[in-house]
Amino acid sequence: MQGYSIDPEHGETKIKEDYPVLKSFLVGSLSGTFSTILFQPLDLVKTRLQSKVNMHLDTPKSGTLGIVIHIIKNENVFGLWKGITPTITRVVPGVGLYFSTLHWLKHTLHLEDPLTSTEALLLGITARSMSGVLLIPITVVKTRFESEVYKYNSIAEALRLIYKQEGVRGLSRGLIPTLLRDAPYSGIYLTFYTQLKSIFTEADFPYAKSSAPIHFSCGILAGIFASIVTQPADVIKTKMQLYPNEFKDVRNAAFRIYKRYGVLGYFKGIVPRMLRRTLVTAMAWTVYEEVTNFIGLK
Repeated sequence: MQGYSIDPEHGETKIKEDYPVLKSFLVGSLSGTFSTILFQPLDLVKTRLQSKVNMHLDTPKSGTLGIVIHIIKNENVFGLWKGITPTITRVVPGVGLYFSTLHWLKHTLHLEDPLTSTEALLLGITARSMSGVLLIPITVVKTRFESEVYKYNSIAEALRLIYKQEGVRGLSRGLIPTLLRDAPYSGIYLTFYTQLKSIFTEADFPYAKSSAPIHFSCGILAGIFASIVTQPADVIKTKMQLYPNEFKDVRNAAFRIYKRYGVLGYFKGIVPRMLRRTLVTAMAWTVYEEVTNFIGLK
């Protein structure tokens, strides 16, 4: 729905968008829903690989394929979507908050497309930090649901038990490494995404006039780089949320992981995480850009 306003100087009728931030939130949430459901098994496998149960194993069963086979065998194929409820509860509003915050910041700061590298980096970091802080309790629940360490029957039960046993600190467990993972990821991703999109659209490549392939291709390339850079923070975050008594803070967790597993310990689960984050983010951005262009939301 659009409203109309009169330009007092020229007497012209201008179309003014109603509730652009709300529209951006709804489109962002929609874009995150399909990709989240589709790629949930990759997130589940990543969490299992990073858990203590699997990190010390050197047998084939400890690899990505071994984890998938183990889950299907013991929990049936739907076990690959374990934790989907808290994942959707976190990701869908999280993606909506991220895109609506980006939209609000761009218009508040009067930034024009294409964004500069610095603008994209700072916007991505700020938008993701805001949504990350608000949704950290659901992030904790999501991680524990996906592991084999905790047995919760519902999100409400998980939140209640965590608060009862660990207090507010338990509900915000791993906030710092979560922000160290998500904020740089979003900043790096948005920087590479916007720059790559500019290069692709200006070049005379096949399908250059078709926006969806460009958005998805740029998203894939940006996601790969951003995933690699932020992988250590993801491992630290997972360990702190699953074993709060053993991995008490970021420094302690980083030291213990290195002492026990070496440098490679920081990159456990990188393959399924990189696949999921790259595909989810690329799909979410593609859907978001296509829908916003369709409805005329700038």
